[in-house]
Amino acid sequence: MGTIAPLGFQDSGFDETEDEIVPLTPAQIAAVKAANPAVSPWWVVAGQLAVGLLAVLLTWVFLGEAVAKSLACGVLAVVVPAALFARGLTSRFAQANVGTAVMSFFLWELVKVVMTVGLLLAAHRWVTDLSWPAMLVGLVVTLKVYWLALAFRRKALPVRVNA
Repeated sequence: MGTIAPLGFQDSGFDETEDEIVPLTPAQIAAVKAANPAVSPWWVVAGQLAVGLLAVLLTWVFLGEAVAKSLACGVLAVVVPAALFARGLTSRFAQANVGTAVMSFFLWELVKVVMTVGLLLAAHRWVTDLSWPAMLVGLVVTLKVYWLALAFRRKALPVRVNA
């Protein structure tokens, strides 16, 4: 049985050219920001509230008050913590510098998750004839608004860059 001899060093050609990193000009930075507008967390919360209220209203009309109250608990378990999260992210403290922004994001995300679980667990005390499937439908429908907020975000403004 024979052995295979190593081929030795093979040059891929990727290391021969040095890529030069060119920093963006302020005008180019402004153009990138204008082309990719940020989605406000308050826009997401408003969308969640609107979709949640519509779902509760339709449920009340077609399925009755008890199911609508259960669905409303699911909606509130998303909207109230999301509003608190948006308030925390848009505070002056959270925008002080990059480090506090990151820590603020993780802190408020933790608060949001704990509050959501707490509201879901407390729902059975608020609604006497709680329908867990209806509450979970309200939760899921309201959570899916994040995708709608991204789909219907503000349109980018056309910006000309003089370079």
